[in-house]
Amino acid sequence: MHLFDSHCHLDSAIFGNDAAAALQRAAQAGVVGMMAIGIDLESSRQAASLAATHPRVYAAAGVHPHDASHCTAQTLDMLTELAQQPGVRAWGEIGLDFNRMYSPAPVQEKWFIRQIERAGQMNLPLVFHERDSQGRFLQLLQQTCKSPCRGVVHCFSGNARERDAYLELGLHIGITGIITLKQRGADLRRLVGAIPDERLLVETDAPFLTPTPDRNKYRRNEPAFVKTVLLKLAAVRDQDPAQLAAITTANARRLFGIVCKSEK
Repeated sequence: MHLFDSHCHLDSAIFGNDAAAALQRAAQAGVVGMMAIGIDLESSRQAASLAATHPRVYAAAGVHPHDASHCTAQTLDMLTELAQQPGVRAWGEIGLDFNRMYSPAPVQEKWFIRQIERAGQMNLPLVFHERDSQGRFLQLLQQTCKSPCRGVVHCFSGNARERDAYLELGLHIGITGIITLKQRGADLRRLVGAIPDERLLVETDAPFLTPTPDRNKYRRNEPAFVKTVLLKLAAVRDQDPAQLAAITTANARRLFGIVCKSEK
């Protein structure tokens, strides 16, 4: 199987000196591509650097809602310059997070909108984060993102209404290791069956959200474990794993504008 981890944080200090080994384990697991996600200017730079040096790694640059208070017009300009590097294929992780409120809601909304607009100017797909926004994320998305909206709702954990609204906008939906968790993943398992094949992506969010049963042995998630996510998703949807792996990998390549060597 060829797999694509559409969302991971390879710059995380949790990897320490083990990042290179983690990339090797991912390759051994059949992972042919990884999207390294930025959450601020520095992590975006690190993701772009990884993309420039590792052929299986691509990057997204952006400011996470937690870090919105530190975002400025100059930050967006520097991200825009960074996004011109060939390995940077998306803008993100951006969105709204009203759970921990590390940045005030109005500040989050301001930079969420401005980043959507800047990504549109750059013709880059978007990587979205949403948590406990009580419908505000979807409202702003519908007002700001031109339809069809090119992007992915990372770590989908919403309800059926939100799922359908995202699909109507043209978005992809990213499935993480939450789908493997007995209680926390129950609602997600009920919802994934109605997502069309061509809108599905699989992701790890490494080093976070380690799937079961890997979490019984490893405390840290890594891109190799996207295979566990894929296998569970295939079982829930009653699909052949190899076929679903091919579908989700093709979806990621299409969304992020990646052409594999054999396709050139």
